[in-house]
Formats: sequence, C-alpha cells, structure tokens
Amino acid sequence: MNPDLLLAYIQQKLAEAAFQQGLYHAIMAFLVASFVAVVSIPVIIKITEMKSLMESPDDARRAHKVPTPTFGGVAIFAAVLISYFVWPIDDPQDLYRTNLSIVGAAILFFIGMKDDLVGIDPNKKILFQLLSACSLIFLGDLKLDYLYGIMGFHHIAGVVSIALTCFVFIALTNAINLIDGIDGLAGGIATIASLTFGSWFLLSEHYAMATMAFALSGGLVGFLRFNFSKTSKIFMGNTGSLLIGFFLAFFAVRFVNLNAAYRFEPRAFFNAPIIAIVVLIVPIFDTLRVFMVRLLNGKSPFSADRNHMHHILLDNGLTHAGATMVLCGASLLNTLLFLFLHQNISNTLSLIILIASFFVYLFIGSLLKMRAVYVSTHPRRRMAALRREFQSAITGRDGRRITDLL
Repeated sequence: MNPDLLLAYIQQKLAEAAFQQGLYHAIMAFLVASFVAVVSIPVIIKITEMKSLMESPDDARRAHKVPTPTFGGVAIFAAVLISYFVWPIDDPQDLYRTNLSIVGAAILFFIGMKDDLVGIDPNKKILFQLLSACSLIFLGDLKLDYLYGIMGFHHIAGVVSIALTCFVFIALTNAINLIDGIDGLAGGIATIASLTFGSWFLLSEHYAMATMAFALSGGLVGFLRFNFSKTSKIFMGNTGSLLIGFFLAFFAVRFVNLNAAYRFEPRAFFNAPIIAIVVLIVPIFDTLRVFMVRLLNGKSPFSADRNHMHHILLDNGLTHAGATMVLCGASLLNTLLFLFLHQNISNTLSLIILIASFFVYLFIGSLLKMRAVYVSTHPRRRMAALRREFQSAITGRDGRRITDLL
C-alpha cells in the first residue's frame, strides 16, 4: 500500500455519490445499533434479575464480586440485525454472503445462550462453530485460498484452504470468548477490529460488509456503556462473545480475500493476512499463550484457569478499566506501528517478527506474574518469596512446573 496513492484514492471516493450513500448507511447503522443496545439492555437486566439468571462470583477465576446480569449478547445481536437490515444496500458482490453470515451467527447465538444457562460440552461447542463456519465456506464460497507468499506459499488447494478457513473461524471465535474475562476487554478489542475492517470495506465499495461491521461496532459501543457501569452492569456472556468472534473471523477472512483480488490497486494491502493478525493480536497472543501453558502442563487447552494476561494485570493492581486500556492500547499501537514500519517488509519476515513478538509477550507475562508475587508479599519476605517461586518451578517442587512462570 502506498500512503500517497491511498490518500488520493480516499479523496476521489468522497466525491462519488455511491460512496457517500454507503458512508451514510454505515454511520447510520452504527448509530442505530448503539441506540438499540442502549434501549434494550435495561430490559434484559430487569428480566435476568427477575428470573435469577445472574452470574454468581462463586469461582476464584471470576473478576467480579457481586451477582451480575449476563445475556448482553442478546442486545448486541438484536442491534446488529436491526441496524443492518433496515437499510437498502446495493452490493451485488457481498450482499448474499453477508446475509448468509447471519445464519452462522444465529447458530452460535443459541449455542452461547445454552452455554450461559446450563453449560455445554467444549467439543459440542466446537462442532457448532464448525457448522457455522461451513455455512459460509460452502454456501457462501468463502475460503482462504491465497497466502501472499508467506513462507513461499501463494495459492493453496481446495481441501487445504477449506481446512485453514475452518481453523481460522474456530480459533478467532474461541479467542474472543477466552478474553471476555474483565469489563470492556472483549467489547473494546472487537470494536477496534470491526471499525478497522469496516473502514476498509467501505473504501473498497463492499457496502454490505461495511454496514455490518459498523453495526457490530455500534452495538458494542452501546453494550460497553453498561459493561463499565457501576449501577447497571451487564456481561455479554458466551451468547455475545461467540457471535462476535464469528463476525470478526468473517471480516478477517473476507478482508484477506478481497486484498488478494485487489493486490495491484492502491486500496490493497500486500500484507493483508499479517494485518488481520495484528488487528486481533491481543486475543490471538493471549489464546496461544494460555493454550501452550495448559498443554505443557498436561491439561486440556479448554480447561479453566486464571492465567490470562488480563488476570495478571489485575493481580498487579490494575482496575478492570486500566487493564482494558492497556490491552486495547497495545492493540492500537501494534496496528499503527505495523502500518507505518512494515510497508517494505516481506510477509515472511513480518510473520517471523510476529513470532518473535509472541516470545517477548511470554517474557513480559512471566515478569508481571513474578511482580504480582512480589507486591502481594510482605516487604521483608519479598525476595525470599521470589526465590522460592523460581526454585520450585525449576526443580518441580510442590507440584510446580517451569511453565508456571509463563
């Protein structure tokens, strides 16, 4: 992408009537979705309180201290549906595919609702995530079939592309679900990502995709107003996190597809897959980290623990808002740094830099875990506590493992 050419392209688009209409629809979808979420969430809170559907803080992993209403995902889904379908969108390339994504989202919406109410087996949850992905892959012809020369790979075969696309949908859906542990984090990351993808879809004249992305971000903004509230707090629950992860996976895959088609035009990014990873770097890195630690400890990657980065930040004294600001700020900073510093770097080298960044992330996480032990110990015993933690992990005493330092 050439910044000068892109700026000229944006100026040209702003003068076009079709783009102006698409921009109007996207902005109105954002505003209507925000309004629907803000109006509907108090009703949902009242119903969950009347029916005793509150999430109780009876687990040490819970970051909240009082019973809290859940099912904020109901409001987010309603906001997306209403604000997306209310506008007459002229987009022959993506209208069917975008409408079809509602099918997969609806499947995950009801699976998430069941999970919030009575729980569901992780294997069954993945099975339904796979079903949702396949609805777009086979009926919407949505596949990752071009890898932009990463590690020497360009076009990939049909079966491999289908498997890769399924993996991306399942990985990103679960990544958003896993970071939904503190106020505002999943919603904030998803808002940034959906606005980023939506802006590019808008500039690329894919107005159906842009309208849906802006509708999702609007619904999330309305939800965040209550998620941070002291008096009327609500969580999105699995109902919300699963469908949000699905939508973001849809946006990411389509973003990579379209940049491959437009790769010789000024609006295209030759490093689209890397950009998609960077935009979602916080949930991707956090999921990789906790899965790696759990597997090394001989546990299921889906077993619950308190080893997420947001938990570590809370243990270091940050509030929910503070931890969310740190992680959302890191996501924005990484995206901006990548766009400005990686313009002339190959995709393979960019991937290597991301892998190196992940190990830096592991190192920072271990330092923060040790700091949490340090600040929670009496000043006279701090150094002894650190030595004991480190020696126990190295020697395996007290059931500790070296991975406990990660």
